[in-house]
Formats: sequence, C-alpha cells, structure tokens
Amino acid sequence: MLIRKIKDCPEFSAGDGCKLREYLNPAKELGLALRYSLALAEVLPGDETKPHALTHSEVYYIIEGTGEMRVDEECSAVEADSLVYIPPKALQSIKNTGKSVLRFICMVDPAWTPACETVI
Repeated sequence: MLIRKIKDCPEFSAGDGCKLREYLNPAKELGLALRYSLALAEVLPGDETKPHALTHSEVYYIIEGTGEMRVDEECSAVEADSLVYIPPKALQSIKNTGKSVLRFICMVDPAWTPACETVI
C-alpha cells in the first residue's frame, strides 16, 4: 500500500510556470504499476500558465478556485468540480481569474516527462 500526503511531495515550477507537486510518476518511482502520472498544480490569482502542448493526453480536475481554460481555439470558464480533457498535442493554458489560488489535479497518460512537453 502506498499512501502519500501532498506536503511530503517536493514542489517545483513546471515549464509552463505553474507550481507542481507530483503525487505519482512511475518514471521516478520504480515498482509502480502505472502508466499515468498524477500531480497537484497551483496558479496564483491573476497568473496564467504559458501555452504548452503535451504529446500525451491530459486531464485537469479543478479542486479550488476559478479560471479560464484554453485548449487550441476553445476557451471556457472552469471552477471547482470542473473536469477538462486535453487531447494529445493540443495547445493549452489556464488562467486564474479569481481572488484565491487555483488548484487542480493533472493526470497525464502515459506519464509526464519533460520530453513530452513543448512550452511556447
């Protein structure tokens, strides 16, 4: 059994500018029988991630806050309990339009690696 608390996961700045803490990434932890990676992302009020694309599919699940999600030519408001599917190679960014931190879970399948991401 693996139980992990987010406070025990090191924080780092992703290439797109958001703060990330990876819960799970099989590329970094041998013995995990997973294809996907799972991380918690944070974007501060007024901030926006840099446009970027992954070679893999990604899902965002918004936990807290409000924002504006862009995927290719589409743009839509998101809030807590919103789920966004981002297809492979789609250009994406998210902007925090609220007054509190925008927090969301990112799931990438297959697992995220720096090589699968292109930041514009």
